Amino acid sequence: MTAPTPLVDRRKIGSLTVHAIQAGGQKLDGGAMFGVVPKPLWEKQIASDERNRIQLGMRCLLIEHPSGLILIDTGAGNKEDEKFRNIYGLENDGGEGLTMLEDGLAQVGVRPTDIVMVINTHLHFDHVGGNTRLGNGGKVEISFPHGTYRGKRGEDGYATHPNERTAASYFERNFTPVEAAGKIEFVSREKEIVKGVRVIPTPGHTPFHQSILIESAGQRAFYLGDLVPTAAHLPLPWIMGYDVEPLVTLETKRRILKQAMDENWLLIFEHDAKNAWGRVEHDGRAYRLKAAD
Repeated sequence: MTAPTPLVDRRKIGSLTVHAIQAGGQKLDGGAMFGVVPKPLWEKQIASDERNRIQLGMRCLLIEHPSGLILIDTGAGNKEDEKFRNIYGLENDGGEGLTMLEDGLAQVGVRPTDIVMVINTHLHFDHVGGNTRLGNGGKVEISFPHGTYRGKRGEDGYATHPNERTAASYFERNFTPVEAAGKIEFVSREKEIVKGVRVIPTPGHTPFHQSILIESAGQRAFYLGDLVPTAAHLPLPWIMGYDVEPLVTLETKRRILKQAMDENWLLIFEHDAKNAWGRVEHDGRAYRLKAAD
């Protein structure tokens, strides 16, 4: 198992150009990733290693928008020690002490200072670790200093007051420096952030998880975040053990995937190591990916 490739995938959504950037790989326990689904079923979809871990990606999305460059999620960042990186199988080293996210941005011709907006689906470490970075002398600094960060207000409260089950996923060094600098704007519900980019509440993984709908020239794409982390999670009951409200996830998936099929949305998978995106169909038993378009 190695970090997923390619580093960057590119396509058009209407008049908008989007880049799917692999911020690195991670390996998590397959049983945890598939919850109550038995291993003989899930391992047919994604093979596990000798530690029962499956290969995952951390796919962020860069949108070339008329209002400026928008980045959705930021990967795991560069602040964690080797013990942590080994436990979670992080493979995201980039150049100059940074991560594969910065390498991917550079491949597109973008510097971190070019980003005008960062949207977070939720505040787990593998989605917002790159919000901040270790700079010279080990000081934590904001990774995208010219950008405004957008997040869900309820998620901020949930992350800063974790319980024994949720604390392992939330590290304040990933998000409190952004708030302290006055660089975050909170949303409370569904909202169009800029023309054609809308945040949609998709609770279940966390109570305040949100996904992002991108619309242009009659085309729609939906960045799923952890609602459906990989294409293997498309069947409704295939839900992560990490989800704090799995039955809420079930109903959110039921609603979103039906709309995605009915309206022919392009679905963007954050954690799938192979499939950056695809459209969904129902075979009479479960949702699945259509053949590539």
